[in-house]
Amino acid sequence: MFYQIADISFRIEGDALTEAVARMDGFAPFATEEKGREARFTVRPEEADEVPAGGTLLYADRQYGVRTGFYALPAGGYLLDMQHEKGDRLRLWSTADGTALCLAGTPAPQLLRFALWTGYGVMTARSRRIAMHGSCIVARGEAYLFLGESGTGKSTHTRLWREHVPGATLLNDDSPIVWAEDGEVWACGSPWSGKTPCYKPERYPLRGCVRLAQAPCNRMERLTGARAYAALHPSCPPAFAYDSRLYDAIGETLSLLLDRVPVYRLECRPDREAALLSFHTLCHE
Repeated sequence: MFYQIADISFRIEGDALTEAVARMDGFAPFATEEKGREARFTVRPEEADEVPAGGTLLYADRQYGVRTGFYALPAGGYLLDMQHEKGDRLRLWSTADGTALCLAGTPAPQLLRFALWTGYGVMTARSRRIAMHGSCIVARGEAYLFLGESGTGKSTHTRLWREHVPGATLLNDDSPIVWAEDGEVWACGSPWSGKTPCYKPERYPLRGCVRLAQAPCNRMERLTGARAYAALHPSCPPAFAYDSRLYDAIGETLSLLLDRVPVYRLECRPDREAALLSFHTLCHE
């Protein structure tokens, strides 16, 4: 089965894996015809004894009952090892030649969804694509990305846009793909949208990025230089910051973004006035 996300086509191989991906919410809108397409990479099942050994741990985390380790492999690829406290284990690794992702273990939806998100990021980082943690809204045919730590009100703010800005629609509520190509920066929907089911295979020119902070009043300022970079970088995949190749690739994409897209900080309340302040600032400046 072929899928296409942010103009990158990849192929899922193996009946069981193909069926597991097809059953997960979010992927069906990105399925595409195989005829006439060339896969940038494949995702294929492997046996547990094929998992490469000897990796260097770059990043470890534990959330929602899942222990995760991200490793750099001696041959040049990467390994993601996920173990659920209830026993399920799934490992994903990239081949050294960059043509395939391999999966071994239990393709439980909670593990498989995150594995594919990480694998897509690894395989497309050099192609100037980043899955950024944020909520992305579309107004007047252009995209605006709201960033912030979990709980800062990203989803609330884009909901307020939809309620008070005529024609505003949600593109993705957790992990839109930001994509730089041919002098333009795009925001594209993805199969990863957090708790809000919004899976749109659509792209729009990105015209603004806003880092949110809760505050007792509404105030918005434009950021430049190091402050603008610092507003964007925390929303990139955290594990990738610990590997020089992935970090450099992300840095190149963010530099292109900063050259073409304004970045702001919005201190705000969760109210109509905050949404209108950001809308008028972004769409009329």
